[in-house]
Amino acid sequence: MVGSEFERALRLMRRHDPQLAEDGFQRLSEIAGAYVDQLIVEFGRETDHRLRCWLLELLGQARSPRSFEVLVAQLQGEDEDLRDWAERGLRLLDTKESRRVLWQYEQNHPPVAAPADALPAADFT
Repeated sequence: MVGSEFERALRLMRRHDPQLAEDGFQRLSEIAGAYVDQLIVEFGRETDHRLRCWLLELLGQARSPRSFEVLVAQLQGEDEDLRDWAERGLRLLDTKESRRVLWQYEQNHPPVAAPADALPAADFT
């Protein structure tokens, strides 16, 4: 097989066979830290939503400060799935700057309370 380990794993992730795609993801998760710049490039190119989520998850797992800008941009984006992965990635990054961004995000996006009718009734018996 021609190509780097990164390219081979990425090709597997793009396969339609779910097990092969998962195998590629698992392989990349083991080496993500060594390929942060390539992951950023591929994330920017990718149009498939599932793969974009996986690539962003890998960027978060890499815990590299080089992924900070991508994670922040996705945290501020419209896609809820990507926002969730960006938030997780920033938590894993765990730098002063990532904590500041997360704090600001939480201040501007407080958790939504469940409607009163969705709460279980109290049992006072």
